[in-house]
Amino acid sequence: MVVCMRTSMNLPDALLEQAKARASETGRTVTSLVEEGLRNLLCESHSPMPRRTLTSDGLPQGRLLVDIADGDALSQVDIAVHGRP
Repeated sequence: MVVCMRTSMNLPDALLEQAKARASETGRTVTSLVEEGLRNLLCESHSPMPRRTLTSDGLPQGRLLVDIADGDALSQVDIAVHGRP
């Protein structure tokens, strides 16, 4: 018997829309895409890319570098820093 755990995740809107489109194109569910992605990530034999630490303050002029409450903005920073979504 397969036991599954229901969970909630916060994903950037653009990422979820891409996942829904891919699921629709391939006749799959978003859940199956997420499951496959996690399995692939966890099974990778190479070590993950090192994470860079973002500064917690802003520019000297007082403008914030990124709004940490904005998931899409954080995702874009991650893409810019690591070159992958």
